[in-house]
Amino acid sequence: MVCSHIENASLKSPSVYTQVHKEECTQCFDNQDGPEGIDVCLSCFNGGCLDTHRHHALTHYQLTEHPLTVNIRRLVVSQPKRVNDDGTPPPQKISKIAIVMENEEPQYEYVTKVRCYACNGSEESKESTPKLNAIVDAVLSSLSSAKQSEVKAWEEVITPCEHTLCLVQDAPKKLQQQDLAHCADCELNENLWLCLACGNLGCGRKQYDGSGGNNHAIDHFEKTGHGVNVKLGTITAEGTADIYCYSCDEARLDNDLATHLANWGINVAHQTKTEKSMTELQLEQNMKFDFSMTTEDGKQLEPKFGPGYTGLKNLGNSCYMASVLQSVFNIESFQERYFKQLNDHAMTCTTDPATCWYCQLHKLADGLLSGRYSQPLINDEGVKYQEGIAPGMFKALVGKGHEEFSTMRQQDAFEFFQYLCKTIQQKEHISNNDPTKAFDFVTEQRLQCTKCKKVRYQKDKTSSISVSVPAHKIQSNGEAADAYEPVEFLECLDVFVKDENFDGYNCSNCKEKTTATRSVRFSTFPEILVVNPRRFAFIDWVPQKLNIAIKFPDGLIQLDKYISQGQQPGEETLPEDEDTSSNSSEPTFNQNDIDQLKSMGFSENRCKRALLNTGHNGADIAMSWMFEHMEDPDIDDPLPATTASHAGLSSGPSEDQISTLQDMGFSAAQAKKALRETNNDTERALDWLFSHPDDSGEESTPMNTTGEAVVVGSATAPFNYKLDSFVSHKGTSVHCGHYVSHVHKNGEWVLFNDNKVAVTPNPPIGEAYLYFLQRQ
Repeated sequence: MVCSHIENASLKSPSVYTQVHKEECTQCFDNQDGPEGIDVCLSCFNGGCLDTHRHHALTHYQLTEHPLTVNIRRLVVSQPKRVNDDGTPPPQKISKIAIVMENEEPQYEYVTKVRCYACNGSEESKESTPKLNAIVDAVLSSLSSAKQSEVKAWEEVITPCEHTLCLVQDAPKKLQQQDLAHCADCELNENLWLCLACGNLGCGRKQYDGSGGNNHAIDHFEKTGHGVNVKLGTITAEGTADIYCYSCDEARLDNDLATHLANWGINVAHQTKTEKSMTELQLEQNMKFDFSMTTEDGKQLEPKFGPGYTGLKNLGNSCYMASVLQSVFNIESFQERYFKQLNDHAMTCTTDPATCWYCQLHKLADGLLSGRYSQPLINDEGVKYQEGIAPGMFKALVGKGHEEFSTMRQQDAFEFFQYLCKTIQQKEHISNNDPTKAFDFVTEQRLQCTKCKKVRYQKDKTSSISVSVPAHKIQSNGEAADAYEPVEFLECLDVFVKDENFDGYNCSNCKEKTTATRSVRFSTFPEILVVNPRRFAFIDWVPQKLNIAIKFPDGLIQLDKYISQGQQPGEETLPEDEDTSSNSSEPTFNQNDIDQLKSMGFSENRCKRALLNTGHNGADIAMSWMFEHMEDPDIDDPLPATTASHAGLSSGPSEDQISTLQDMGFSAAQAKKALRETNNDTERALDWLFSHPDDSGEESTPMNTTGEAVVVGSATAPFNYKLDSFVSHKGTSVHCGHYVSHVHKNGEWVLFNDNKVAVTPNPPIGEAYLYFLQRQ
């Protein structure tokens, strides 16, 4: 007999916009492939596991009183391998979304049954619940939340531009086969770009590794101004193709592509795609960069399994995130906060688990640290491996609303680390359990006028440093070779703290331009020191990565000599600048632009000056300005105080933004602080306010439970460190290539290469892009 809850159910099928969590539990990584499957709530479509100890599906019912679920189990169906008529396997095709080969995708069947938790988990077959069959079928056929996020993140918004919309073409003519056989200026016959204005065929850009082309397409643009080009070989019968506008320097859409191609005698309906698109090439390139899983003598690295040895599946260009997460979750404060303290959070959480920061951080910590998902499997060659976990929900949540981290494009690992810390700090504002405090410390900048000898000291709180790596070319027969000598780690820090002289300083005491010296030291040291070594040089205004190894000292790394001494007896302080007033303030800057410029090695002050002088038109334009003004005497001067009306720039949130938030019940102080914390984004500010209900908006010195001011970092020597983990990168740019993490665990170095985890006897410490040093 069917229960009354099924008979009286009034449920709605999910729409195309509904988040359906049918593949995986929202609070752990148990999934539909497990022996118990996943219970999907038929009221809100939350996914819950059936583990006897975790019982997240049961907990969901207890918190929401949603009684009905459909249990989904996915089973692999054996499928004979496809072959061509001649018995050979079909060619492998790249799948943009899954980044796996199509002929490797298994086939599945699904087993379902309806469960009522109000009736002690009684189960009904599909045959006995015809009233619910439509909604169950809708759940099965819906695009899962994971796939929705994946598709949305992969969708690159490509739009037409004035150059494609207003394209002027030469008189029509039919291009002959020999005209399309190779580049007009060389013999290259692939990666060819057809100028839609005049029909010229040129090869593509030369890449850092020598591939790509000889730049003849862009040379043609520079000579003629013809910007709109189509990549031959990517044209399809449906009228799609790779279109690039050199005038905009962006991928573009040509709504009249068929007409424009017909001008040169090319019939779109007869075209077949024969070359990879730019997106496919980028994916392929990123997949090629792979850290070796073998030793120097060719033996496989020893795989590791169990607690703390769980790999993270690559979601597609997500290795930058995976490598940082492996490093930070080796830190005790992260393990304590998100693994131990939140162990019972699911029992009381009343928000949607997929959008709950604490649910997703605990899910991630449990996935990485429990060992539950790090069980050895054996492949056809008898090699042990693990599947790892896919942090899709966390990636969607942490990247929500961010211009870059919400996409599937490759990102910079250092930028993601900084963004992750900032996000955690905002979420943990009132909890007093912020694990990123382990990274916090204070630097002290000392500035001295060389004429009057007066000084100014300034302290800044930070969570990481970016240091230049000195480049010393190896001398060969008296000539500099392309190779570089290794550099000691402490030499990089010596460069970081050394005095820097600059001319044209406007001394507030001398009332004239003088020469000044500036240096930065540590006022306090953190528990975990994060160091980003910069190995880039600008060659023809293009940043290129240099292969410079960094040598670490044996034993402890002693940093006592880098502590600042503060203002010394007899030193006189420079007076404040006259133009500083309480009515002046610094304009608002786009933090993404600042982070992008800082990743190239520029100081924050230079980044802001460049953005200010280019009208806040983006990082690319600001970078061009910076190259042209590198030798300006005031390039490193403090930014001039700016009133709200200066140059039409906003010095803070608008009155309309503040009023909008006040209309929702928040005070002016709360509204201003929320907007300040979110770069004046009203929607994000509202989310911030709901996440900080007890924040009055008043600025104050942080206090501990005894009423004393919180000290950021430690000023008590000795300052001895050892290397805890490091993130490495292979590739010519931080925006392409592959990231991995090496973590020191239980006396040995362990390589985390996506979902591959293994002991490595010779970790490439000297090549790292990001170091995590733990204070001893």
